[in-house]
Amino acid sequence: MPWKNTGHLIHGEKTDWIPRMEIILSDLKDKTFVPFDRFAQYNDSKGKNINELLDEFSVLRAKNVKVLLSKNLNSLDLNLNGTHPELGLVTLSQLLSSWVVHDLNHISQIARVMASQYQGEVGPWKQYLKILNN
Repeated sequence: MPWKNTGHLIHGEKTDWIPRMEIILSDLKDKTFVPFDRFAQYNDSKGKNINELLDEFSVLRAKNVKVLLSKNLNSLDLNLNGTHPELGLVTLSQLLSSWVVHDLNHISQIARVMASQYQGEVGPWKQYLKILNN
């Protein structure tokens, strides 16, 4: 799962968050986002090991955070709209908030998989470890 999730995060860094922000901030008349391929990582990451993917993600995330900060966004910017192909009208604030929660969602998935390896080892403490009881 870490390989798949990291590849998915890389694809998002390349095609989702910042490109969609740029669409919202642009002067384009049609601000419809390109649909996101949730399974692109299988082809894009093929042949790469987890260390290569982590390095690539690190570089892309640093670049994208730099782009985000360079925009000096204000409350007017954050209320600008784009059109998600499935969800309809969304604000820049919603897009950026989703970027954060999306990452936390995948961190949670990875943590659950890692914790599940200790199901038997924790013995009776399992009842107190919510991550093993979901």
